Amino acid sequence: MASTQVQYNIGGMSCSFCAETITKAYGRTDGVDDVDVSLAHEELRVKYDDDEISEAEVKDVVRDLGYTIRDPDKEKRFEEQQEELDEGKRRLWISGIAAIISLVLMAVMVARNGWNIFAETDARWMWYGSLALALVTMFGPGRYIKNKTWQSLKRGIFNQHVLLEAGAFAGLAGGFLGWFVFTGRGFPVVHFFVVSTFITTYHILSEYTSLIVRTRASRAVNDLMVLQPDTARHVTDDGEIEEIEIDELNVGDRIRVKPGENIPIDGEVIEGESAVDESVATGESAPIDKLPGDEVIGGSVNETGTLLIEVTATGEDAFLNQVARQIEEARAMKPDIVQLADRILKYFVPGVLSIAVGAFLFWVIVPTIFPGTILGTGPQFETAAFAALAALVLGYPCALGMATPLALIRGGGEAAKRGILMRSGDAFQVFQEVDHIVLDKTGTITEGEPAVDTVVGVGDNAEVDVVRIAASAEAFSEHPLADAVLDYADEHDVNFPDPEAFDSVTGKGVRATIDGDDVLVGKPGWLTDESVDLSVAQEDIGNLQGRGLTTVGVVVEGTLIGLVGIGDEIKPDAKETLDRMKAEGITPVMITGDNDRTAQAVADEVGIERVMAEVLPDDKREEVKQIQDEGHRVAMVGDGINDAPALTQADIGIAIGAGTDTAIESADIVLMGDRLGGVMNGYEIGETSYTKTRQNLLAAFSFNGIGVTVATTGLVHPVFAMIAMVASVSAVLANSFAGQLLSGEGIKTDFSVETVETEEAEKTEQEVEPEEAGAVEATDEKPARETMLFAVDLHCEACEERVRETLSTREGVRTVEPDATQQRVNIAFNPHVTNAAELRQVIGNLGYSVTDPASTIPE
Repeated sequence: MASTQVQYNIGGMSCSFCAETITKAYGRTDGVDDVDVSLAHEELRVKYDDDEISEAEVKDVVRDLGYTIRDPDKEKRFEEQQEELDEGKRRLWISGIAAIISLVLMAVMVARNGWNIFAETDARWMWYGSLALALVTMFGPGRYIKNKTWQSLKRGIFNQHVLLEAGAFAGLAGGFLGWFVFTGRGFPVVHFFVVSTFITTYHILSEYTSLIVRTRASRAVNDLMVLQPDTARHVTDDGEIEEIEIDELNVGDRIRVKPGENIPIDGEVIEGESAVDESVATGESAPIDKLPGDEVIGGSVNETGTLLIEVTATGEDAFLNQVARQIEEARAMKPDIVQLADRILKYFVPGVLSIAVGAFLFWVIVPTIFPGTILGTGPQFETAAFAALAALVLGYPCALGMATPLALIRGGGEAAKRGILMRSGDAFQVFQEVDHIVLDKTGTITEGEPAVDTVVGVGDNAEVDVVRIAASAEAFSEHPLADAVLDYADEHDVNFPDPEAFDSVTGKGVRATIDGDDVLVGKPGWLTDESVDLSVAQEDIGNLQGRGLTTVGVVVEGTLIGLVGIGDEIKPDAKETLDRMKAEGITPVMITGDNDRTAQAVADEVGIERVMAEVLPDDKREEVKQIQDEGHRVAMVGDGINDAPALTQADIGIAIGAGTDTAIESADIVLMGDRLGGVMNGYEIGETSYTKTRQNLLAAFSFNGIGVTVATTGLVHPVFAMIAMVASVSAVLANSFAGQLLSGEGIKTDFSVETVETEEAEKTEQEVEPEEAGAVEATDEKPARETMLFAVDLHCEACEERVRETLSTREGVRTVEPDATQQRVNIAFNPHVTNAAELRQVIGNLGYSVTDPASTIPE
């Protein structure tokens, strides 16, 4: 037995019933061992025995059901989504025009009958016209529904398509019975034909509405992500550099990685020195100094120097591929979520079909067995047919298909205004059931970047003098910890001179000459090696290290004058957000790959009791699963590659929008920017939206549910089916949007969101007092580092180098990441020193066209 696993991106799914239909179809296919369908991510994973079934046959199963397999290339997938939207719009236009003409035809008939809406006409041209419109709608734009229905019926699957076609064909049958069988008895003809047109049109409308919601949510995610294939700079044996895809690299190949770039694959440094941010794998916020002979992990960020790396692992052995495999496994193990509408439909579909059959049999059998009653004598075929057909046409709740999408549009639009992207209806349904929220530490609870936390003056030395000397010594350093010191000096308006001499000691600290004095700034262990007496500050060093801070000593002429504690700063709104969680009865849990001492220090500060430290990426997923196994609904909040498997495993995955592509793609909800408060904002929106969903479903089912029951009497005219359609859809629309319209708000129909600060975040910033550090006080509310993305018409690698070199020399610029392939430049800078307008002008002076990237989603 040869087991093979494949994964496809699926087009055409509109609800979780679609996902269930696909799952059932594969479950009834010989040779298929396991199947997993993700509606939120529109993905299908199939494990099969290739001795029994080929991959072509595996693909045919989902295609036969009427769904499409999209191109794996993200850009082409985007084009295919647009084609699906265009096709959906075309179908809606055709069916909509047919429905309008049918309505006009009905109006003419009613007017000719003295405004009696129940009276039938004997004008054959109206019969032919209404029949033609029904056939055009059902077998034109509605033909794809019949394909899905047939494939479902072949496999014994009863879903919303089966119910729709039962109603549509019942309308046709009713019209033909009135035309050819019960002629002259007032049996409806035009009414039944028009019903077929209407329910088909409403179904097409509901699927198009759902398609818009899903496509726009998907596009909003894609707007955050890089759509190009991952590549690496391969160094050939001749020393030439060529750009190749990562998949083409082999063990032993050499690649060059420049400052600010991601390390594309696992390897060993053979040339160069740099500080590398490995938080994607370890959770440690502090960068690790790398020298020749040190190992590096794919996905980590090269911070300072250029590295020549020899590839040590590819394929399934590489770290990033291991994460991808863990994501797939997590998705397969994730608890199934069936939306409320589909849970109801699971029983509603066979219920309606059974009632229709039962009504027909009742009117045929009961009057025969009990003649002479008010039911008549003998089989009542006309009444039986009328009752059964009326039950079927009333049985399809047209508003049902729009109940969840409209609630999602309402809630998604509200969320987008507050900087939150809701990717699916599952997010609304499940979020309000969550009782545990697991939060990654680095980049989620904390800022994810080193920042000065505490400054300690030793002896009579003032904190401001310690900062001035430390900043001066670090002025020429490219190390991230040096950036933290310089940012702190900028924030607190501490002026400092440039050093007269400077030397960096990799992994230890720096030497400098300042105002003629010899200065050392570095780790306590190195200072001890340099014969510096630290005994006077041992208690302070222990306190800082006990709080999980990286401790740096500042030495002038052999004497320790102060200490600088550098850590990963807690986000301003973290404590408030966690308090909001507890107030809602939600238990917060912190999980991190960082050491226990640092993790516990952060947890104590924000008030988290349950802490999981030193947890590896695959173990994070297991920890989330363990909480689920305890019977809890779990949300996971993270931002890094190492969080992706856990985000996928959780009932609801929430990604920080400033995080990695892998985390964003694995999540159900994306918080634009990096504020943690969006988690609880999303929770509250989810609660409100799910309430609206339930109300919408009640409205959708009430009209039709009552109608089906009454229809069994044989007294319900098909015109009531159209009235029920209009009433239920109107009720759903009013419930979803009336409040917004009455209050003068516009209806936001897409999920395009910009990286915004929510009102709550701004309020939090105003309320949070700056942390004191002795005599050094904050004098500016601006952050020490901002990031701006510009669209620039770069053409080649030489353009990249030119822009990088020019901007890197500008005061206040921290990092520059140009990308000629995407024609954009990402710049991190100190807003106290420079600004976006000045940077835009510098790039323009080089002869390039500069614009801010568009953030709206194409229609």
